[in-house]
Amino acid sequence: MVLGLLAVGDEPVDTSPFFFAYMGVASALVFANLGAAYGTAKSGVGISSLGVIDSSKIFKALIPIIFSGILGIYGIIVAVLLNGTIKPDTSAQTGYKLLAAGFCCGLSSLAAGLAIGVAGDAGVRAYAQQDGVFVGMILILIFAEAIGLFGLIVAIIMQSSG
Repeated sequence: MVLGLLAVGDEPVDTSPFFFAYMGVASALVFANLGAAYGTAKSGVGISSLGVIDSSKIFKALIPIIFSGILGIYGIIVAVLLNGTIKPDTSAQTGYKLLAAGFCCGLSSLAAGLAIGVAGDAGVRAYAQQDGVFVGMILILIFAEAIGLFGLIVAIIMQSSG
């Protein structure tokens, strides 16, 4: 047996397309969840600070946490779609395509999570001081979330293209 080849009967089969395809699946899930975790942790620190100043605002301040959690959902959606695309006759082209789709969703969600974490932390701290910044914080978070949504859309398009 040669590295990257698997003997099935008398015929060697190249297993590298499966490696790249499953790395795409893993990349979508892992990077999206890294973004979700960072956004949740960073925003949670800001919410803790807000709770010390005005605990009645905590419920409204959970919005950055919700946006962060959605990023993890993007990752699992793409991972499931990509996994369903992998077949026994997966070609090298398909393996590379699925790797790229996984990176597209995962890294976009990671970037969105970083943006949501930083903007959410600063936003909820500012909201603790003054109610007028709440709508502005929400708009910033929506545009940060859109980065992850763009990655999800492009990953789905890449996965479904022939």
